[in-house]
Amino acid sequence: MIAETVCSAVAAAGLGIAAVTAYRRRFLAATRIAAYALVPLGLVLTGVVEWLADTAFSPTAWAGFALLGVAWGLFALTRAVERRRGGTRKERRAAARSARQEAAAPDASAPSLGTAAPRPAARPAAGPRATSSDDFSDIEAILKKHGI
Repeated sequence: MIAETVCSAVAAAGLGIAAVTAYRRRFLAATRIAAYALVPLGLVLTGVVEWLADTAFSPTAWAGFALLGVAWGLFALTRAVERRRGGTRKERRAAARSARQEAAAPDASAPSLGTAAPRPAARPAAGPRATSSDDFSDIEAILKKHGI
């Protein structure tokens, strides 16, 4: 009952301010103020204010909101776990099957699980190069400069 009275008073005050604004020949602003002033009155007439007042003071409603929060939290938790695992169970099984098929392809030129390591290719002979001590002298100077 008090909420309806307050909303009606706010609407009446807003309409009064809109009338004063229109008297000053600022019709666009007056129309906007009147629109805002009619919102609380519309909420009262539709019953939204009474529903909100009943809900705000109802322990049953707050328990319902708490259960909705718990349900939302569980959905978020399962979604996070699903993302961390990499999708749904069907997606994981399909990925595992394709990984098994790629591991031992029948038309591979070399065995995929061979015991002998491939030999490295022979290095072509290069022209005159600096010795390894010349290569590392610059690096050592930089490291000494930084105290490492």
